[in-house]
Order: sequence, then C-alpha cells, then structure tokens
Amino acid sequence: MNYVELNNGVKMPQLGYGVFQVEPAEAERCVLDAISVGYRLIDTAQFYKNEEGVGNAIAKCGVPRSELFIVTKVWPANAGEEKAYESILESLKKLQSDYIDLLLIHQPYGDYYGTYRAMERAYREGKVRAIGVSNFYPDRLIDLHHNVDIKPAVNQVETHVFNQQLEEQKYMEKYNCQIMSWGPFAEGKNDFFNNETLIEIGNKHNKTVAQVALRYLLQRGVVVIPKSTHKDRMEQNMDVFNFLLTDEDMKTIEKLDTKHTLFASHRDPQFVELILSLK
Repeated sequence: MNYVELNNGVKMPQLGYGVFQVEPAEAERCVLDAISVGYRLIDTAQFYKNEEGVGNAIAKCGVPRSELFIVTKVWPANAGEEKAYESILESLKKLQSDYIDLLLIHQPYGDYYGTYRAMERAYREGKVRAIGVSNFYPDRLIDLHHNVDIKPAVNQVETHVFNQQLEEQKYMEKYNCQIMSWGPFAEGKNDFFNNETLIEIGNKHNKTVAQVALRYLLQRGVVVIPKSTHKDRMEQNMDVFNFLLTDEDMKTIEKLDTKHTLFASHRDPQFVELILSLK
C-alpha cells in the first residue's frame, strides 16, 4: 500500500474503499470484505446513512483500530458550530470509535465556517486526526484556507479520467491540501468500462480498464476510494501497485479529460437547492 502524508504529518493510505450508495444493510458485510482483502481506508459520510454498518465492521473485523483509517463527512443539514459538533459526536458513536481519522465538510453550503470551527474543536480535543473539505472549488478552498486556524488537509472532489482536475490539483498543492477522488470510475458514465483508450493501455499491461484508471490517478498523487459490493472486484481494485503506466500512457489518458463534471455543478442554483433540501 502507498501512503500520502497530510499537512499535519498524518499518513493516509492512497487507496481506500468507498461506501457511497452501499445500502445500510449491506455496509457491514461490504466493509468486512474490503478489510479482509487488505483495505485499511474506509470512506463514509453522515448522508450515506451507513455509518452504523461501517462501525459494526470496525468492531468485528479483528484489525486493530490504529491500523484503520476512517473518513466521514458532515452534511449541510448539520451545518453550524453547535449542530455540527453534536453531529460529530453522533458519528463517533455510530462508528464505535473514539476518533475519526479524517473529517470533511461534505458540501460547500450552509454555515460551513461554523462547521469548520466545530471540526477544529474536535481536532484539538483529539476526536479527529485531520480535517478537510469535499466538493470545494478552488475559490472556496482558498478563501477557507485563509480564514481558518487549522488548514484543510484534504479536498475530496469528483476526479476521474473524464474530469481530471489537473488545474484544480495545482491549487490544492499550492495550499498543501491533498486531492482525493470520489467517483474514480465516473460511476460508469461515458461508457467508462468500454473506453477504447483504457482498454488498449490495459491490454499492454495485462490490466483491466478499472485498474488502469486507478493507476493513472495514483501516479498523479491522487487518493482514490473505488466502490464495489463484490469481493472479487475489491481484490482487482487493490491489485494496482505492481505495474507502472509509461509517460506516453499518462499523456494519452490525459487527452480524455473534458474538464467538465459528469454529475452536477456545485454552482448550479437548482443543484444547490436540491442539496439544501436533503436531510
């Protein structure tokens, strides 16, 4: 496993397992499977409604808590200093853990400055090892960085071969903020798994499209959290540290970048209304 070092010295696995859209009833089994095949970073969120399942897996897996890296996120419905702090305590309870390794603001809406102050408090109290954000565009990230005491360690954003975040990553690096990908397979959009470029490069390395896509991001220094509910796919997604993409491969994949989201713009008023309506 490769690790990245965050801006406060905490070491974070570069490859993890994400539980977005994993049904709460399935979360425990999936996380136990993921841990059994070698995953140590598990990414969840309050909004996913499966923190309890993740917590059950943490308690049952037999792996020392110190060897696991657990990520969760505060949803806008819990924004604000006091409400966010209470939600953090609730997440700790659901995760059956004394601490969270990485805590993120899930969306750049609501009183996220108040939320961030709550996260700073939890950090100082030892309840959280690192704090950061998710879905923050560079303008919001830079503004936050300049107006908080504990600088964001991570920004988790949509990052895949069709939306590569190359320019955005430069700003994150400038502000010593680790880029983390959600949706590294673009959730199958753009006929992702049948992409001819990725198939051709995969054939050259005897690897799948998914493995090539993950390897591309890993070689750029991106943290990735692929999701699958199938144990064999989990194993395949872990099998990406035994080959290297060439410079030519990297440049070829870079040409797939459209520089546009395949999901929703966080500056779209209708999308903002939708997010703020969700509890």
